[in-house]
Amino acid sequence: MKCVKVPLRQLNDTRVQLMENGQMNMEYRIKAGNEYGYIPVNEDVDDYEIVDIELEPLKRTAHNFSELLEDELTSEEIENLRTSFDTIGDIVILEIPENLIGKKQIIGDAALKFTKRKAIYMKKSAIKGTIRIRDLEFLSGEDDSITIHKEHGARLKLDVKEVYFSPRLATERKRVMESVEDGEKILDMFCGIGPFPIVIAKNRNVDIIAVDINESAIRYLDENIKLNKLKGNITTYCGDVREVSKSFNTKFDRIIMNLPGLAYTFLDVAVDLIEDGGIINYYEFSDSYEQGINRLKSACSNIGKDVEIINTRKVKSTSPGEWHVAIDGKVIEKSDD
Repeated sequence: MKCVKVPLRQLNDTRVQLMENGQMNMEYRIKAGNEYGYIPVNEDVDDYEIVDIELEPLKRTAHNFSELLEDELTSEEIENLRTSFDTIGDIVILEIPENLIGKKQIIGDAALKFTKRKAIYMKKSAIKGTIRIRDLEFLSGEDDSITIHKEHGARLKLDVKEVYFSPRLATERKRVMESVEDGEKILDMFCGIGPFPIVIAKNRNVDIIAVDINESAIRYLDENIKLNKLKGNITTYCGDVREVSKSFNTKFDRIIMNLPGLAYTFLDVAVDLIEDGGIINYYEFSDSYEQGINRLKSACSNIGKDVEIINTRKVKSTSPGEWHVAIDGKVIEKSDD
C-alpha cells in the first residue's frame, strides 16, 4: 500500500493535512512503528517520502440496513423492502415482500450482520387464531425463538413462535402505567405474556387479574412475574375471559382491552365488570375514533350507564388509512338529561 512516511511526532499533523487535501486513503488504518508512522494515500504526495507498506484495511460500517444490500439488490428492490423491523430481545422479525422471497436469505444474513442480534426470522403469515400467533421462518443466526425482551425496566420472557408480542406498543404501555394510581384493581382481559400487567405492577402497588386463552402466554407470564421485582400483585387465569370472569367476585377500577381485532365483542363483559367511575382502556383497528366511541357508548347504554371519553390516540399504523387506535372511557351513571 502506498504510504507517506513521517516521524511519529509529525504523524497527527500530517494526517490532518492529508485529510483536508483529500489525499489520504480512508480505507486503510494508519500504522505506527517505533520511530515512523505510515499514512495511506491515494497518490504520490509532494514533499513527503513515499513507501510501500502492508496496512490493515478498515472495516466498512454500514450506516443503515439498506447499505448492506446495495451490492445484492437493485435500488428498486431496496425501496420496496421494509427496512424497519421488530426487534424483540435478541431476535429480529422481518417482513419481506412476495417479490423478494427469492432473496430472503441474502436479506436475512444482512439483517443479522447489521443488527448483531441472535436470530433473524421472517413473517410467514398474519396473526391468526384465537391464541394470536403468526407463522415464522428462520433465516439467519441461531434458530432459538426464546428470548428476554427489556422494556421500561421490566424483563419479558417469551417464545416468538408460541405467543404474540409487539415491541411497538412500549410507549402505549408506559402511558397507561403512568395513568394508573396505587390501589387500583385492574383486569387485563387479553394479557398475552403480560407486558401491560408487568410494566404496571413493577411501578404501581395494584392488584391485577390477567387473563389469556393462550396457554403458552400464561406460562410465560407466570415466569415473568418471577423474573421481575413487582410492587403490585398479578393473578393469572388461562381461558376465555367471557367464561373465566364468571368466577370473579369483584369489580374493577380499570379494564385493559388490547385485542384490537375482537375487543368490541367483549365490551358487554367489560362494562358489566367495571366499577362506577372506572376506566376502560379500549383498543381496535379503525380509520377513526368514531366507531370505537359509539361501541363503548352502546355497551354502556345497554346496562343503563354512560361513558365519558377522556382520551383518544393512534397507537400505530396497521395499513394505509387504518390505525391501531386507543380510546379511554370512564364509565359513569347515566344522567337524567
